[in-house]
Amino acid sequence: MAPLTTTHFFVTLSILSLLACSANAQLSPTFYDKTCPNLQTIVRNAMRQAIAREARLGASILRLFFHDCFVNGCDASILLDDTATFVGEKNAAPNRNSARGFEVIDTIKTNVEAACNGTVSCADILALATRDGIALLGGPSWTVPLGRRDARTASQSAANNQIPSPFSDLSTLISMFSAKGLSARDLTVLSGGHTIGQAQCQFFRTRIYNETNIDTNFATSRKANCPASGGNTNLAPLETLTPTRFDNNYYRDLVARRGLLHSDQVLFNGGSQDALVRTYSTNNAAFFRDFAAAMVKMSNISPLTGTSGEIRKNCRVVN
Repeated sequence: MAPLTTTHFFVTLSILSLLACSANAQLSPTFYDKTCPNLQTIVRNAMRQAIAREARLGASILRLFFHDCFVNGCDASILLDDTATFVGEKNAAPNRNSARGFEVIDTIKTNVEAACNGTVSCADILALATRDGIALLGGPSWTVPLGRRDARTASQSAANNQIPSPFSDLSTLISMFSAKGLSARDLTVLSGGHTIGQAQCQFFRTRIYNETNIDTNFATSRKANCPASGGNTNLAPLETLTPTRFDNNYYRDLVARRGLLHSDQVLFNGGSQDALVRTYSTNNAAFFRDFAAAMVKMSNISPLTGTSGEIRKNCRVVN
């Protein structure tokens, strides 16, 4: 009997090991191949239309995904609306009056439901839409692991406390990324998402008026649309050279001391990330390769899988 007992023990151990890493094990690029075979085409077509209408939406969707994954994992909690009985994350400080692109996700969800009713999660739609938005703006593409399910809960307090601030210093950024299982290298390459998109004056005013590690001509040009007081929601591109194209010019800006946000320029300010910033500033291929890998890593933060969570019918409300 001993051999059987031993075998049984190892089988049990193997099953326990699988369960321990089931979150990642249950995500698979082929998850919907049989149940929703046209999913990726549906998402890509909707993103193509959205970006043709407004290129900035590629950045907006990327930001939604980042802010979703950093709060209890990539579970589409950021998409939930506040109601009389439910407090979501949309009115947390990092999202209030700045998170946008929700209507694009609604459109994709409607199109996906028409093709494959009750099958595809909002969390997976957001992950795919993010990838496609970046690729459509000239950036890298990657294979998205799928099989996430949607949260029935949200956390405004976690959104307030766990999403990095544009005023953060390097040590704070590194520790906040580390708390999510992401390295300093991941921080630096994912910050390269700021090669697209725009920021509000209130988030870079202190940088352009008070900081010294900034190109003076750049600071002067940004002050034109960001007064010392007022104009809080006036916009400026996060990157100066090709703000609607996904490329490595963000890093060239950092080397030239033209980072718009404090949290951008700290990546190149005599610290641990300077060498990597220099590498990406001259090597677009390295940036694309590392960015794609870091996006897959971020997309694997604490997904709900199996029977956890649900497949929402409407991304804005729990079923």
